[in-house]
Amino acid sequence: MLWVVGLVFAGTTQASSIENLARSLAKIRGEVEALQTELDLEKEKHASRITALSSQLADLSVEERRQKTAIEKLEQSLKQLSEVSRQAEQSGEQLKPVVLKVLAIYKQYVLSGFPFKIADRIKAIETLEDNITNQHVDPNKAVNQTWALIEDEIRLSKENGLYQQTISLDGEKVLADVAKLGTVFLFFQTRDNRTGMARQSESGEWRFEITKSSGDAERIARLFDSLKKQIRQGYFELPNPLRK
Repeated sequence: MLWVVGLVFAGTTQASSIENLARSLAKIRGEVEALQTELDLEKEKHASRITALSSQLADLSVEERRQKTAIEKLEQSLKQLSEVSRQAEQSGEQLKPVVLKVLAIYKQYVLSGFPFKIADRIKAIETLEDNITNQHVDPNKAVNQTWALIEDEIRLSKENGLYQQTISLDGEKVLADVAKLGTVFLFFQTRDNRTGMARQSESGEWRFEITKSSGDAERIARLFDSLKKQIRQGYFELPNPLRK
């Protein structure tokens, strides 16, 4: 009788162990499936990020080519101005219309281009135009001044830095700190802690937009902090104003 009871007990114990093992395997299987699902999601996120970065890189390449073309046009104007200056020798009457034509081209470039201190840049052009028109400056000297203005514009496209300028934000004029990266990126911070960037619409019009993402605001803040510390090279993760 005792032997039979022992067999029954042993069988019950074995069955219990098998059930526990089965439950453990089921739990492990569930964890593996969960990890596989998480891995698949991470792969999808990674693939999406690579696609997004590739798209941004393409945008930047297009913008770089556009800026390069604009600079080449300005450089061509400089060459034209230099050639005419040599041919005209001391003839102010021959120089005057050519210089004014180059200044008109330059002025249109500024008005329709990158929104960095446009008022100041236009004022410098118009002051020189007035001086030439009213004969307040010698034509040969005007050539040198025009040359200097356009060289400043070319240098502007290659420099990064912190500046202050008045921007139009939500219909009002606001004095802001701006971080200029060449003539492609322009980020801003206002005194009331609003941050954002200059963005060009499909029609070509530039406007200043407040960033809606706290992450983007932090990235812009880090850029300003680095530039204030004179760190002008390195890796910066920034919101992309070229993205539509």
